[in-house]
Amino acid sequence: MRTEGPVKTRREGAILEVTLDAPKANAISLKTSRVMGQVFRDFRDDDSLRICIVRSAGEKFFCPGWDLKAAAEGDAVDGDYGVGGFGGLQELPNLNKPVIAAVQGICCGGGLELAISADLIMCSTTATFALPEIRSGTVADAASIKLPKRIPYHVAMDLLLTGRWFDAEEAFRWGLIKEICAPEDLMEKTWALARLLESGPPLVYAAIKEVVREAENMRFQDALNRVSKRLMPTVDRLYSSEDQLEGAKAFAEKRDPVWKGR
Repeated sequence: MRTEGPVKTRREGAILEVTLDAPKANAISLKTSRVMGQVFRDFRDDDSLRICIVRSAGEKFFCPGWDLKAAAEGDAVDGDYGVGGFGGLQELPNLNKPVIAAVQGICCGGGLELAISADLIMCSTTATFALPEIRSGTVADAASIKLPKRIPYHVAMDLLLTGRWFDAEEAFRWGLIKEICAPEDLMEKTWALARLLESGPPLVYAAIKEVVREAENMRFQDALNRVSKRLMPTVDRLYSSEDQLEGAKAFAEKRDPVWKGR
């Protein structure tokens, strides 16, 4: 495992596990955010890596968000968070690989914004969530943009305007969570999901992520035209690839495809 201060990484095959380990609560300072951005950028740019797991050390906290101790020592709320924005993930451009968040314990504020920046969220029964920024006179900026697009508007507004806590069951009910696990099973099941995705077609995943991202604020027909005319780089690459032909051949031959990512 490679250590970058409070950010640790471990690789297994084409899967990268990124662990936030910043005692006592896994809060994120400007420095930590910049390191996380470098790690996620390197993951994005390494063709030998396909899937990323984001987790935290310890059982009590996933991440409470902004490091108030660092802020008291001079970190500015509008300071340099690094290439990926706060937490290194939510503003990282062109990240076309699946990211899974494994959440246990307290996940609030910027920590929840980090989690919802992932594509899939697995969580422990111990996970609890909130957007408490309203109580400190600040705005949950990324959550205010993203959350109403991911869950019903009035539910998102309830969470943003009241800052109330909600548990894993409610998060699952609103579709934020893929699966709730016993604490002792969380990482085993998260790794099983990562290995399933690792066995899948990386060029298709890249196209899915770009299409979803670019289409978010486009009219349906405009987005569909960009896909069908191969105007998105990942789609154009996919439709010119060996993998696209391999998928068709494997289906016709009734065998599992062998994906090469090219």
